Amino acid sequence: MTDRTPPASLWSNRNYRVFLLIQTFSALGDSFSFVAIPLLVLHSTGSVVQMGLVTGATGVASIVTGLFAGVIADRFDRRALLMLADVARCLLYALIPLVWLFATPMWLIYTVVPLTGGFAMLFQVTYVTVVPAIVEPDQIIRANAHLFGSYAVATVGGPTLAGFVAAAFGPVAAIGIDAATFAVSAAGLLLVKLRPTPPPGGDEEKASGGDVRGEFLAGIRFLWAHPVLRPLTVLLSLVIFLTHGMTDVIIFRVKKDLGYGDDMVGYVLSAGTVGTFLASFVVTQVRKGLGFGRSWIGATALGGVALACLGLTDSVPVIGALSAGMLLATGVAGICSMSLRQEVTPGHLLGRVTAAFWTTHYSLGPLGAAAVTAGAAGFGVARMCLVVGAGVVCVALSGMLTGIVRAEAAA
Repeated sequence: MTDRTPPASLWSNRNYRVFLLIQTFSALGDSFSFVAIPLLVLHSTGSVVQMGLVTGATGVASIVTGLFAGVIADRFDRRALLMLADVARCLLYALIPLVWLFATPMWLIYTVVPLTGGFAMLFQVTYVTVVPAIVEPDQIIRANAHLFGSYAVATVGGPTLAGFVAAAFGPVAAIGIDAATFAVSAAGLLLVKLRPTPPPGGDEEKASGGDVRGEFLAGIRFLWAHPVLRPLTVLLSLVIFLTHGMTDVIIFRVKKDLGYGDDMVGYVLSAGTVGTFLASFVVTQVRKGLGFGRSWIGATALGGVALACLGLTDSVPVIGALSAGMLLATGVAGICSMSLRQEVTPGHLLGRVTAAFWTTHYSLGPLGAAAVTAGAAGFGVARMCLVVGAGVVCVALSGMLTGIVRAEAAA
């Protein structure tokens, strides 16, 4: 008879508790710029196309950074990289309210926001790699669900508060609050300790030859050889193309089409993030009951249906409810997708695989944001919602013909 020690609870893990707390606080600040940046562009230009161009430029910066973010995350101290990304975003976002005291140059937005997008990509790639270094392997999907849930809790109130701040003091004040939260997050990371990353090895490391290009390609090779990650990357690229500009479209719909103020924009986006919170409660059971493939396909298809329905209503409460349904679906799909990568990828490769995954499927995002916002300006928001929603449903259902379902055992 062996003496087996029961697995420790997530909540008994001090590093996990601290990490969860500081990321929740940082998410609260993120939700301010999530609302404030599009509002600032809209206030300054009155153009949904300009909103899409800023979103697209940020996407390009993220893609470029993604080409080497994974190599950096696998080569250097990951906690230090998280802190560097936080400090950089703090300083960059703080520039906007500082400069806006004297002038209102739009070129600053086109410079600062894409740069923060690059550091955000570095943070996001590294963030994915540190979760398995904080929790046990069988706790990954629950940890991700908690992190998504805490993010939702923070962002439920964040957009509403950002709307009030923007209405009372202007969008630049909300951006200043976001800068402060990045400073707090960087300081909090000093209290988090990570388990050492396993040493590299295997054929993919020998093939890389130690150079940056070879190391990046090692992530691509692993991603492309996996029977689930390969089709998932292709399908997500199409989904991102269709949906990357939808936040701008929804904001434009509420403000310009329906004539509401900044505070109502905050209410609608807050209602949407309730869906992410609900996703954190249901994802573990959904994944356990349906498996990865059916969970991802079903959730993505339901998100597409909610997007299409956004074009059929002029009611702000209904728009908020549909936004919640959309983010509930995409939250389930996103948690499943990230957890799968963390489960099947060796620790020393996780940064490069994550960077390759995100760089590939975000590559069409800037084009999509520009196309969708231009389409909304030319043909109307309602029609674009119907087109985008139908497209997402078709992409999701096509996953039934790929290894996402057939290779369920690999998930």
